[in-house]
Amino acid sequence: MGSGRGVALRVGLGALLMLRCGPSGYEEETFFPPEDSAPASSCEALPSGGLEVAPVRGGHDPGQPRPLPPMFQPGFHLALRWSHSVGGLTTFRLRVPVNRAGQRLRLAFRSGEGPLVLRRVTVAHAGNEGSLASAPVPMTFSGAPGLSVATRTRVVSDPVSLPIHFGDELAVSFEVEGSLAASAIELLPGSAMRSGAWANVEGPLGGTAWAVPVGLATVEVEGPPARAFVALGDSITEGYIDGHDDIRDTWAFRAGAQLGVPIVNAGVSGQGFYDGLRMLDGEALVLSGITDCIVLLGTNDLSGVPDSKLLADMERLTERLKPFCRTWTGTLLPKEHANNGKYEQVKASRLVMNAWIREHRRPDVIDFEAVTHAPDNVHHFLDGLDVDGIHPSAAGHGVMADEVVRVLRVHGVQSQQAP
Repeated sequence: MGSGRGVALRVGLGALLMLRCGPSGYEEETFFPPEDSAPASSCEALPSGGLEVAPVRGGHDPGQPRPLPPMFQPGFHLALRWSHSVGGLTTFRLRVPVNRAGQRLRLAFRSGEGPLVLRRVTVAHAGNEGSLASAPVPMTFSGAPGLSVATRTRVVSDPVSLPIHFGDELAVSFEVEGSLAASAIELLPGSAMRSGAWANVEGPLGGTAWAVPVGLATVEVEGPPARAFVALGDSITEGYIDGHDDIRDTWAFRAGAQLGVPIVNAGVSGQGFYDGLRMLDGEALVLSGITDCIVLLGTNDLSGVPDSKLLADMERLTERLKPFCRTWTGTLLPKEHANNGKYEQVKASRLVMNAWIREHRRPDVIDFEAVTHAPDNVHHFLDGLDVDGIHPSAAGHGVMADEVVRVLRVHGVQSQQAP
Protein backbone atom coordinates (compact mmCIF):
# COMPACT_ATOMS: atom_id res chain seq x y z
CA MET A 1 0.00 0.00 0.00
CA GLY A 2 1.37 3.42 -0.96
CA SER A 3 2.29 6.14 1.49
CA GLY A 4 1.21 9.28 -0.39
CA ARG A 5 -0.72 12.00 1.43
CA GLY A 6 -3.88 11.24 -0.49
CA VAL A 7 -3.89 7.52 0.15
CA ALA A 8 -6.30 6.16 2.75
CA LEU A 9 -5.48 3.01 4.66
CA ARG A 10 -8.11 0.29 4.87
CA VAL A 11 -8.21 -1.51 8.19
CA GLY A 12 -9.53 -5.04 7.70
CA LEU A 13 -11.57 -6.05 10.73
CA GLY A 14 -13.13 -9.11 9.13
CA ALA A 15 -16.07 -9.74 11.40
CA LEU A 16 -16.79 -6.17 12.44
CA LEU A 17 -19.60 -5.99 9.93
CA MET A 18 -22.06 -3.67 11.57
CA LEU A 19 -22.52 -1.67 14.76
CA ARG A 20 -26.01 -1.26 16.10
CA CYS A 21 -26.62 2.08 17.77
CA GLY A 22 -29.77 2.31 19.84
CA PRO A 23 -32.33 -0.36 20.64
CA SER A 24 -35.71 -1.14 19.25
CA GLY A 25 -38.24 -3.71 20.29
CA TYR A 26 -40.51 -4.54 23.14
CA GLU A 27 -38.77 -2.70 25.97
CA GLU A 28 -37.60 0.80 26.77
CA GLU A 29 -33.90 1.57 27.16
CA THR A 30 -32.22 4.35 29.07
CA PHE A 31 -28.59 4.93 28.16
CA PHE A 32 -26.21 7.24 29.97
CA PRO A 33 -23.16 8.01 27.81
CA PRO A 34 -20.03 9.60 29.26
CA GLU A 35 -19.91 13.36 28.90
CA ASP A 36 -17.12 13.23 26.31
CA SER A 37 -18.90 10.79 24.00
CA ALA A 38 -21.02 11.48 20.96
CA PRO A 39 -24.76 10.78 21.14
CA ALA A 40 -25.73 7.22 20.36
CA SER A 41 -27.74 8.43 17.38
CA SER A 42 -24.53 9.57 15.68
CA CYS A 43 -23.24 5.99 15.28
CA GLU A 44 -23.12 4.59 11.78
CA ALA A 45 -22.86 1.10 10.36
CA LEU A 46 -19.40 -0.12 9.49
CA PRO A 47 -18.92 -1.15 5.85
CA SER A 48 -18.38 -4.83 5.20
CA GLY A 49 -14.91 -4.22 3.72
CA GLY A 50 -13.50 -2.51 6.77
CA LEU A 51 -12.95 1.05 7.98
CA GLU A 52 -11.39 3.90 6.05
CA VAL A 53 -9.00 5.94 8.16
CA ALA A 54 -6.75 8.85 7.33
CA PRO A 55 -3.16 8.10 6.26
CA VAL A 56 -0.59 7.92 9.06
CA ARG A 57 1.69 10.91 9.26
CA GLY A 58 4.26 12.56 11.46
CA GLY A 59 6.70 9.95 12.70
CA HIS A 60 4.50 6.87 12.19
CA ASP A 61 5.18 4.09 9.75
CA PRO A 62 2.88 4.95 6.81
CA GLY A 63 2.72 1.28 5.90
CA GLN A 64 0.85 0.45 9.10
CA PRO A 65 -2.79 1.35 9.80
CA ARG A 66 -3.60 3.68 12.63
CA PRO A 67 -5.03 1.77 15.62
CA LEU A 68 -8.79 1.84 15.85
CA PRO A 69 -10.19 3.62 18.91
CA PRO A 70 -11.40 1.38 21.74
CA MET A 71 -15.07 0.47 21.89
CA PHE A 72 -17.49 -1.17 24.29
CA GLN A 73 -18.39 -4.76 23.45
CA PRO A 74 -20.06 -7.38 25.68
CA GLY A 75 -18.06 -9.81 27.78
CA PHE A 76 -21.12 -11.16 29.59
CA HIS A 77 -24.81 -11.18 28.74
CA LEU A 78 -28.05 -12.99 29.54
CA ALA A 79 -31.50 -12.40 28.04
CA LEU A 80 -33.35 -12.50 31.40
CA ARG A 81 -36.82 -13.19 30.00
CA TRP A 82 -38.47 -13.91 33.36
CA SER A 83 -39.09 -11.80 36.48
CA HIS A 84 -38.29 -11.83 40.22
CA SER A 85 -39.57 -9.34 42.81
CA VAL A 86 -38.20 -8.33 46.20
CA GLY A 87 -40.39 -6.64 48.79
CA GLY A 88 -37.91 -4.61 50.82
CA LEU A 89 -34.42 -3.29 50.18
CA THR A 90 -32.25 -6.24 49.15
CA THR A 91 -28.62 -6.59 48.10
CA PHE A 92 -27.55 -9.08 45.45
CA ARG A 93 -23.92 -9.93 44.83
CA LEU A 94 -23.51 -11.80 41.54
CA ARG A 95 -20.29 -13.58 40.67
CA VAL A 96 -19.95 -12.97 36.93
CA PRO A 97 -17.34 -14.39 34.52
CA VAL A 98 -16.33 -11.90 31.81
CA ASN A 99 -14.68 -12.94 28.56
CA ARG A 100 -13.33 -9.64 27.31
CA ALA A 101 -10.31 -7.57 28.32
CA GLY A 102 -10.07 -3.82 28.73
CA GLN A 103 -9.58 -0.86 31.04
CA ARG A 104 -13.15 0.37 31.50
CA LEU A 105 -16.55 -1.25 31.80
CA ARG A 106 -20.22 -0.41 32.06
CA LEU A 107 -23.21 -2.44 33.24
CA ALA A 108 -26.72 -2.87 31.88
CA PHE A 109 -29.63 -3.71 34.18
CA ARG A 110 -33.17 -4.76 33.33
CA SER A 111 -36.36 -4.49 35.33
CA GLY A 112 -38.94 -7.28 35.35
CA GLU A 113 -42.73 -7.26 35.35
CA GLY A 114 -42.90 -4.13 37.44
CA PRO A 115 -40.88 -1.00 38.30
CA LEU A 116 -37.39 -1.29 39.76
CA VAL A 117 -35.41 0.99 42.06
CA LEU A 118 -31.61 0.67 41.96
CA ARG A 119 -30.28 2.31 45.12
CA ARG A 120 -26.56 1.59 44.81
CA VAL A 121 -24.35 -0.50 42.50
CA THR A 122 -20.69 -1.44 42.94
CA VAL A 123 -18.31 -3.62 40.96
CA ALA A 124 -15.05 -5.29 41.98
CA HIS A 125 -12.92 -8.28 41.18
CA ALA A 126 -14.44 -11.35 42.83
CA GLY A 127 -12.58 -12.92 45.74
CA ASN A 128 -12.95 -16.14 47.68
CA GLU A 129 -16.20 -17.25 49.32
CA GLY A 130 -18.18 -14.19 48.27
CA SER A 131 -15.64 -11.55 49.29
CA LEU A 132 -14.12 -8.86 47.06
CA ALA A 133 -10.58 -9.08 45.71
CA SER A 134 -10.43 -5.34 45.05
CA ALA A 135 -12.08 -2.23 46.46
CA PRO A 136 -15.70 -1.79 45.34
CA VAL A 137 -16.03 0.77 42.56
CA PRO A 138 -19.32 2.71 42.67
CA MET A 139 -21.35 2.78 39.47
CA THR A 140 -23.40 5.82 38.49
CA PHE A 141 -26.27 6.55 36.13
CA SER A 142 -25.93 9.99 34.58
CA GLY A 143 -23.82 10.85 37.61
CA ALA A 144 -26.33 9.63 40.20
CA PRO A 145 -25.73 6.57 42.41
CA GLY A 146 -29.07 5.01 41.49
CA LEU A 147 -32.35 5.48 39.67
CA SER A 148 -35.90 4.26 39.28
CA VAL A 149 -37.04 2.56 36.07
CA ALA A 150 -40.37 1.41 34.70
CA THR A 151 -41.49 -2.13 33.85
CA ARG A 152 -39.33 -3.99 31.31
CA THR A 153 -36.74 -1.25 30.95
CA ARG A 154 -33.03 -1.62 30.26
CA VAL A 155 -30.62 0.96 31.73
CA VAL A 156 -26.90 1.32 31.02
CA SER A 157 -24.53 2.80 33.58
CA ASP A 158 -21.81 5.38 33.13
CA PRO A 159 -18.41 3.80 32.38
CA VAL A 160 -15.92 3.25 35.22
CA SER A 161 -12.24 2.41 35.18
CA LEU A 162 -11.51 -1.16 36.26
CA PRO A 163 -8.79 -3.08 34.40
CA ILE A 164 -10.01 -6.54 33.51
CA HIS A 165 -8.38 -9.52 31.81
CA PHE A 166 -10.14 -12.03 29.61
CA GLY A 167 -11.72 -14.63 31.90
CA ASP A 168 -11.71 -12.53 35.07
CA GLU A 169 -14.65 -12.88 37.45
CA LEU A 170 -16.38 -9.80 38.79
CA ALA A 171 -18.50 -9.28 41.88
CA VAL A 172 -21.38 -7.00 40.94
CA SER A 173 -23.26 -5.87 44.05
CA PHE A 174 -26.52 -3.93 43.86
CA GLU A 175 -29.10 -2.71 46.34
CA VAL A 176 -32.60 -2.89 44.89
CA GLU A 177 -36.32 -2.75 45.51
CA GLY A 178 -39.04 -3.92 43.16
CA SER A 179 -39.02 -6.20 40.12
CA LEU A 180 -35.91 -7.52 38.40
CA ALA A 181 -35.62 -9.35 35.10
CA ALA A 182 -34.42 -12.91 35.75
CA SER A 183 -33.30 -16.18 34.22
CA ALA A 184 -35.36 -19.37 34.59
CA ILE A 185 -32.43 -21.43 35.93
CA GLU A 186 -29.44 -21.12 38.22
CA LEU A 187 -26.35 -20.11 36.26
CA LEU A 188 -24.14 -18.05 38.62
CA PRO A 189 -22.96 -20.19 41.55
CA GLY A 190 -21.01 -18.28 44.16
CA SER A 191 -23.58 -15.47 44.17
CA ALA A 192 -25.64 -14.38 47.17
CA MET A 193 -28.46 -12.12 48.39
CA ARG A 194 -29.12 -10.43 51.72
CA SER A 195 -31.82 -8.12 53.06
CA GLY A 196 -30.62 -4.55 53.53
CA ALA A 197 -27.92 -2.31 52.03
CA TRP A 198 -24.60 -4.12 51.72
CA ALA A 199 -23.12 -3.22 48.30
CA ASN A 200 -19.98 -1.66 49.84
CA VAL A 201 -19.11 -4.64 52.06
CA GLU A 202 -15.70 -6.01 51.06
CA GLY A 203 -15.96 -9.26 53.00
CA PRO A 204 -18.44 -12.03 52.24
CA LEU A 205 -21.95 -10.70 51.76
CA GLY A 206 -23.49 -13.29 54.05
CA GLY A 207 -27.21 -13.80 53.68
CA THR A 208 -28.18 -16.77 51.52
CA ALA A 209 -26.77 -18.38 48.38
CA TRP A 210 -28.48 -17.10 45.25
CA ALA A 211 -27.40 -18.49 41.86
CA VAL A 212 -30.29 -17.27 39.65
CA PRO A 213 -29.19 -14.34 37.45
CA VAL A 214 -31.34 -11.28 38.23
CA GLY A 215 -31.19 -7.64 37.24
CA LEU A 216 -27.74 -7.58 35.67
CA ALA A 217 -28.13 -8.25 31.94
CA THR A 218 -24.81 -7.23 30.41
CA VAL A 219 -21.21 -6.37 31.23
CA GLU A 220 -19.62 -4.35 28.43
CA VAL A 221 -15.86 -3.85 28.40
CA GLU A 222 -14.04 -1.13 26.51
CA GLY A 223 -11.09 -2.41 24.51
CA PRO A 224 -9.74 -2.73 20.97
CA PRO A 225 -12.50 -3.60 18.46
CA ALA A 226 -12.66 -7.37 18.06
CA ARG A 227 -14.92 -10.23 17.06
CA ALA A 228 -17.86 -10.45 19.46
CA PHE A 229 -20.45 -13.26 19.24
CA VAL A 230 -23.92 -13.73 20.67
CA ALA A 231 -25.52 -17.19 20.88
CA LEU A 232 -29.28 -17.37 20.21
CA GLY A 233 -31.25 -20.41 21.30
CA ASP A 234 -33.38 -22.18 23.88
CA SER A 235 -32.61 -24.03 27.12
CA ILE A 236 -29.81 -25.96 25.40
CA THR A 237 -27.99 -22.68 24.80
CA GLU A 238 -29.01 -20.98 28.05
CA GLY A 239 -27.40 -23.92 29.84
CA TYR A 240 -30.06 -26.12 31.42
CA ILE A 241 -28.63 -29.44 32.63
CA ASP A 242 -30.46 -30.02 35.91
CA GLY A 243 -31.57 -26.50 36.84
CA HIS A 244 -28.67 -25.96 39.27
CA ASP A 245 -26.19 -25.05 36.61
CA ASP A 246 -23.16 -22.90 35.76
CA ILE A 247 -22.86 -20.60 32.77
CA ARG A 248 -19.20 -21.64 32.59
CA ASP A 249 -20.36 -25.14 31.53
CA THR A 250 -22.38 -23.95 28.52
CA TRP A 251 -21.17 -24.63 24.99
CA ALA A 252 -21.14 -20.90 24.20
CA PHE A 253 -19.02 -19.90 27.19
CA ARG A 254 -16.62 -22.83 26.79
CA ALA A 255 -16.11 -22.15 23.08
CA GLY A 256 -15.45 -18.48 23.74
CA ALA A 257 -12.98 -19.31 26.50
CA GLN A 258 -11.07 -21.66 24.19
CA LEU A 259 -10.99 -19.16 21.34
CA GLY A 260 -10.21 -16.12 23.47
CA VAL A 261 -13.24 -14.43 21.91
CA PRO A 262 -16.45 -13.42 23.72
CA ILE A 263 -19.47 -15.59 22.89
CA VAL A 264 -22.21 -14.18 25.11
CA ASN A 265 -25.49 -15.93 25.80
CA ALA A 266 -28.98 -14.87 24.70
CA GLY A 267 -30.55 -18.32 25.03
CA VAL A 268 -33.95 -18.57 26.74
CA SER A 269 -35.40 -21.78 28.15
CA GLY A 270 -38.51 -22.91 26.28
CA GLN A 271 -37.97 -20.54 23.38
CA GLY A 272 -39.07 -21.23 19.81
CA PHE A 273 -39.00 -19.16 16.66
CA TYR A 274 -42.06 -17.08 17.59
CA ASP A 275 -40.54 -15.69 20.79
CA GLY A 276 -37.04 -15.64 19.31
CA LEU A 277 -38.19 -13.29 16.55
CA ARG A 278 -40.48 -11.24 18.79
CA MET A 279 -37.83 -10.60 21.46
CA LEU A 280 -34.79 -10.37 19.18
CA ASP A 281 -34.27 -6.61 19.35
CA GLY A 282 -34.53 -6.23 23.10
CA GLU A 283 -32.58 -9.34 24.13
CA ALA A 284 -29.81 -9.69 21.52
CA LEU A 285 -29.57 -6.89 18.97
CA VAL A 286 -29.52 -4.31 21.75
CA LEU A 287 -25.90 -5.32 22.43
CA SER A 288 -23.14 -2.92 21.38
CA GLY A 289 -20.54 -4.04 18.86
CA ILE A 290 -21.79 -7.56 18.12
CA THR A 291 -20.18 -8.90 14.93
CA ASP A 292 -21.35 -12.54 14.80
CA CYS A 293 -24.47 -14.50 15.80
CA ILE A 294 -24.72 -18.26 16.37
CA VAL A 295 -28.25 -19.63 16.04
CA LEU A 296 -29.30 -22.95 17.59
CA LEU A 297 -33.08 -22.76 17.54
CA GLY A 298 -36.04 -24.86 16.44
CA THR A 299 -36.15 -27.97 18.61
CA ASN A 300 -39.13 -26.59 20.57
CA ASP A 301 -41.04 -26.04 17.32
CA LEU A 302 -40.75 -29.61 16.03
CA SER A 303 -44.15 -31.26 15.41
CA GLY A 304 -45.95 -28.06 16.29
CA VAL A 305 -45.89 -26.52 12.82
CA PRO A 306 -45.43 -27.76 9.23
CA ASP A 307 -41.90 -28.24 7.96
CA SER A 308 -42.39 -25.40 5.47
CA LYS A 309 -43.04 -22.96 8.32
CA LEU A 310 -40.02 -24.21 10.28
CA LEU A 311 -37.75 -23.50 7.34
CA ALA A 312 -39.42 -20.16 6.62
CA ASP A 313 -38.99 -19.10 10.26
CA MET A 314 -35.30 -20.02 10.23
CA GLU A 315 -34.81 -18.07 7.01
CA ARG A 316 -36.71 -15.11 8.43
CA LEU A 317 -34.52 -15.09 11.52
CA THR A 318 -31.27 -15.25 9.57
CA GLU A 319 -32.50 -12.47 7.28
CA ARG A 320 -33.32 -10.31 10.32
CA LEU A 321 -29.78 -10.82 11.59
CA LYS A 322 -28.02 -9.99 8.32
CA PRO A 323 -27.71 -6.23 8.89
CA PHE A 324 -26.18 -6.78 12.33
CA CYS A 325 -23.94 -9.82 12.27
CA ARG A 326 -22.50 -12.70 10.32
CA THR A 327 -24.80 -15.60 11.17
CA TRP A 328 -23.67 -19.13 11.94
CA THR A 329 -26.43 -21.75 12.07
CA GLY A 330 -26.30 -24.89 14.19
CA THR A 331 -27.99 -28.16 13.28
CA LEU A 332 -30.48 -29.45 15.86
CA LEU A 333 -29.24 -31.98 18.39
CA PRO A 334 -30.63 -35.52 18.66
CA LYS A 335 -34.00 -35.78 20.35
CA GLU A 336 -34.86 -39.11 21.94
CA HIS A 337 -38.47 -38.33 22.81
CA ALA A 338 -41.08 -35.61 22.39
CA ASN A 339 -42.56 -33.53 25.18
CA ASN A 340 -45.36 -32.46 22.87
CA GLY A 341 -46.74 -33.88 19.66
CA LYS A 342 -45.97 -37.14 17.93
CA TYR A 343 -42.40 -38.36 18.20
CA GLU A 344 -42.38 -39.74 14.65
CA GLN A 345 -43.20 -36.27 13.36
CA VAL A 346 -40.52 -34.74 15.58
CA LYS A 347 -37.91 -37.08 14.15
CA ALA A 348 -38.94 -36.46 10.54
CA SER A 349 -39.06 -32.67 10.94
CA ARG A 350 -35.68 -32.55 12.66
CA LEU A 351 -34.07 -34.40 9.76
CA VAL A 352 -35.72 -32.08 7.24
CA MET A 353 -34.54 -29.01 9.11
CA ASN A 354 -30.97 -30.22 9.51
CA ALA A 355 -30.75 -31.15 5.83
CA TRP A 356 -31.97 -27.66 4.90
CA ILE A 357 -29.45 -25.99 7.23
CA ARG A 358 -26.57 -27.98 5.74
CA GLU A 359 -27.65 -27.13 2.20
CA HIS A 360 -28.75 -23.52 2.53
CA ARG A 361 -26.49 -22.13 5.27
CA ARG A 362 -23.15 -23.27 3.90
CA PRO A 363 -20.38 -22.47 4.69
CA ASP A 364 -21.57 -20.99 8.00
CA VAL A 365 -22.89 -24.24 9.49
CA ILE A 366 -21.94 -25.67 12.88
CA ASP A 367 -23.00 -29.32 12.69
CA PHE A 368 -23.88 -30.06 16.31
CA GLU A 369 -25.84 -33.16 15.35
CA ALA A 370 -22.86 -34.75 13.60
CA VAL A 371 -20.69 -34.64 16.74
CA THR A 372 -23.34 -35.64 19.30
CA HIS A 373 -25.43 -38.45 17.76
CA ALA A 374 -24.87 -42.16 18.36
CA PRO A 375 -23.18 -43.99 15.47
CA ASP A 376 -26.13 -46.37 15.01
CA ASN A 377 -29.01 -43.90 15.53
CA VAL A 378 -29.05 -40.26 14.45
CA HIS A 379 -31.89 -39.54 16.90
CA HIS A 380 -29.94 -40.72 19.98
CA PHE A 381 -27.04 -39.06 21.78
CA LEU A 382 -23.66 -40.65 22.15
CA ASP A 383 -23.36 -42.23 25.59
CA GLY A 384 -22.67 -39.63 28.26
CA LEU A 385 -23.51 -36.58 26.15
CA ASP A 386 -27.08 -36.04 27.41
CA VAL A 387 -29.02 -35.92 30.67
CA ASP A 388 -32.57 -36.64 29.52
CA GLY A 389 -32.58 -37.40 25.80
CA ILE A 390 -33.02 -33.73 24.90
CA HIS A 391 -30.55 -31.61 26.90
CA PRO A 392 -26.80 -32.16 26.62
CA SER A 393 -24.77 -32.98 29.71
CA ALA A 394 -21.72 -30.96 30.71
CA ALA A 395 -19.71 -33.41 28.58
CA GLY A 396 -22.14 -32.80 25.71
CA HIS A 397 -21.64 -29.06 26.02
CA GLY A 398 -17.91 -29.68 25.87
CA VAL A 399 -18.23 -31.61 22.61
CA MET A 400 -20.44 -28.87 21.16
CA ALA A 401 -17.93 -26.21 22.21
CA ASP A 402 -15.10 -28.11 20.55
CA GLU A 403 -17.05 -28.18 17.28
CA VAL A 404 -17.74 -24.43 17.46
CA VAL A 405 -14.03 -23.81 18.02
CA ARG A 406 -13.06 -26.10 15.12
CA VAL A 407 -15.44 -24.44 12.66
CA LEU A 408 -14.62 -20.88 13.65
CA ARG A 409 -10.88 -21.50 13.51
CA VAL A 410 -11.27 -22.92 9.99
CA HIS A 411 -12.86 -19.59 9.10
CA GLY A 412 -10.06 -17.56 10.65
CA VAL A 413 -11.50 -16.64 14.04
CA GLN A 414 -8.75 -16.26 16.61
CA SER A 415 -8.13 -14.43 19.84
CA GLN A 416 -7.93 -10.66 19.63
CA GLN A 417 -7.83 -10.09 23.37
CA ALA A 418 -4.98 -8.38 25.14
CA PRO A 419 -2.81 -10.85 27.05
